[in-house]
Amino acid sequence: MRVFVTGASGFIGSATVKELIKGGHQVVGLARSEESAKSLVAAGAEVHRGTLEDIASLKSGAAKADAVIHLAFYHDFSKFAEAAQLDRLAIEALGEELAGSDRPLIVTAGIGPRNGGQIATEENDPIPNPRLPRASEETALTLLSKGVRVSVVRLPQVHNTAKQGLVTGLIGIAKAKGVSAYVEGGLNRWAAANVLDVAVLYRLVLEKGIAGRKYHAVGEEGVSLKDIATAIGGRLKLPVVSKTKEEGAIHFGWLVGPVTTDMPASNTLTKQWLGWNPTHEGLIADLNNGTF
Repeated sequence: MRVFVTGASGFIGSATVKELIKGGHQVVGLARSEESAKSLVAAGAEVHRGTLEDIASLKSGAAKADAVIHLAFYHDFSKFAEAAQLDRLAIEALGEELAGSDRPLIVTAGIGPRNGGQIATEENDPIPNPRLPRASEETALTLLSKGVRVSVVRLPQVHNTAKQGLVTGLIGIAKAKGVSAYVEGGLNRWAAANVLDVAVLYRLVLEKGIAGRKYHAVGEEGVSLKDIATAIGGRLKLPVVSKTKEEGAIHFGWLVGPVTTDMPASNTLTKQWLGWNPTHEGLIADLNNGTF
């Protein structure tokens, strides 16, 4: 298939592009800069110049494709509401172009918390979070009624030895403050997945996915924040300490919400539906061997 990929030169996007090409697909990547364009050409992909803000460029990229994978998102937490709105408009534009065509649209969302320590499953609906008003999944699923063959990939903390999702923020705080910390026992968990396993999942959803389904790119159901902090401390040779909630708010700043939230997730249905089998290193192993 000829696949139009937004976010194609990003952390997850670049791994997905390589996996798609290895799987025999032709990739056209959205590039907003010359640097991004060069990286796509080097990977063997075609370049489609444009941005998320440029709705016309998104539609023209989708118009010439057999399928679309939407990975782009501006991770600027100081302007998160604006980024979420831009994401919504981009998804709607892609859906408008693909409506009634039976061409797949794969939209990226996040794995959020459940109530009472429950493990999120693919069949759960997302719980709205006013602090992080990203509505990728909700926007995507509204497109079903408009004749769009849309499905959703939910991401946990995606990692390799150089980058680890929100964990990268914890590493930066540990370096700045001279300690690696967790809050009140650190028993809350974050689901995680190696970026190479995530790339395989996107390919499988492209090839086998069913409209309306939500897939979990989860390699590990939940890694405790204490274990994460311990691995960071060990790698950086820093003390590992526990903080109270009050101390944690000062220590972690805007990250204190996620750091104190339990976000485990299951991959049982995703594996059953697609035959996906995560095989690469887990989060703690990548932190132990980290290049940070």
